[in-house]
Amino acid sequence: MPLPEEFAGRLLPLLPELVAGYGTPFHIYDQRGLIDQHREMATAFGTEPYRQYFAVKALPNPVVLSTLLAEGSGLDCASPVELELAQRVGAVADDVVFTSNNTAVSEYELALKAGALVTFDDRSLLDKVERLPDLVAFRVAPHGTAARSTLMGSATHSKFGVPVGDLADAYREARRRGARRFGIHGMICANELDLDRAVRAASDVVELGAWLAAEVGVELEYVNIGGGLGIPYQPGERAIDFPAYAAAVLASRRRAFGRRRPRIVSEFGRYVTGPHGVLVTRVINRCRKGQDVVGVDASMAALMRPGYYGAYHHISLPFATGRRETLVDVVGSLCENNDKFGIDRMLPDPVEGDIALVHDTGAHGHAMGFTYNGRLRPAELMLTTAGEVVEIRRAETFDDYLATARWNPVPIMEVTR
Repeated sequence: MPLPEEFAGRLLPLLPELVAGYGTPFHIYDQRGLIDQHREMATAFGTEPYRQYFAVKALPNPVVLSTLLAEGSGLDCASPVELELAQRVGAVADDVVFTSNNTAVSEYELALKAGALVTFDDRSLLDKVERLPDLVAFRVAPHGTAARSTLMGSATHSKFGVPVGDLADAYREARRRGARRFGIHGMICANELDLDRAVRAASDVVELGAWLAAEVGVELEYVNIGGGLGIPYQPGERAIDFPAYAAAVLASRRRAFGRRRPRIVSEFGRYVTGPHGVLVTRVINRCRKGQDVVGVDASMAALMRPGYYGAYHHISLPFATGRRETLVDVVGSLCENNDKFGIDRMLPDPVEGDIALVHDTGAHGHAMGFTYNGRLRPAELMLTTAGEVVEIRRAETFDDYLATARWNPVPIMEVTR
């Protein structure tokens, strides 16, 4: 989608000078936008028990995480590295939800030691561990509305969660082993923009939680509705009405739980930061190969979503207004034919040196980067609430690329014959 109006108003006047002095490519995030988005979510739930835990995988940068933590957000982690990152930015105990899958016992022990809210993704992990936390939650496998989300997979082929039919026994076993407090987690949907579907998916988890509590004879302290709200990547798409979404989730909780009010927990990532980041790149080549090709100095190393699974990201040339529109492919320099940011895009006729913006890279952009072909990941900058531009991650270098390589092999096992 086009840049949020306020972000554009603050960024575009600075951009020519910034690009001239700093170079390209880079991601830049709007700190004010991140803060406002989180505050909107908290306000929508009012005085009801609620906490948002930002999905660290979406944008694992210490400055971003510290900004959200200071606003009252928790952090949702899925690996030991994310867990350590959360701790280093000051998240303690139940500031963290540890929701992983295919989890090693050693990883579980790290989360337990940190005091995080631990979500068991499968019954097998429960059976392997020696100690349980006082508060136990299980993730339910995709079902109902969630199971029809194409990004979540089918209920029979998903690798996430405990099948609904096994859920009650899992909670009974946790209680038998000493757990006294309980929550539930649901994988609801992915990149969902339809309000009714998003509400139905969240309600599935709420209603299942109420049934489970009655069936097993426990009280739930929280219902974690997970993440999955989308953002309007394409022009013409509309953002989710979050206040309406929150109101509907609370209404579902009232119907299911009556006077009891388990806390609503969410783990949104993309919805919080996605629209508030942009990849800034420049046109470096223009040629024709059966179609008009515009080459930019960024590649899939900086944003793999379009090439990886055909995701749409809006592209604009903010300083090329008035030119005739032309149909082009926008490509990077990786030696892979899917290294394309856009196919058959109508843009003002691009020329070498133009600044190009790839929109909505504030989530799953830099975080999904890689270094194949020696195309290194770019810097991350932030436009602060004070209007300054600061570097929050430098661009990678050759030394970073080979930081873990052994120029001289190190023996690890002696072979005897």
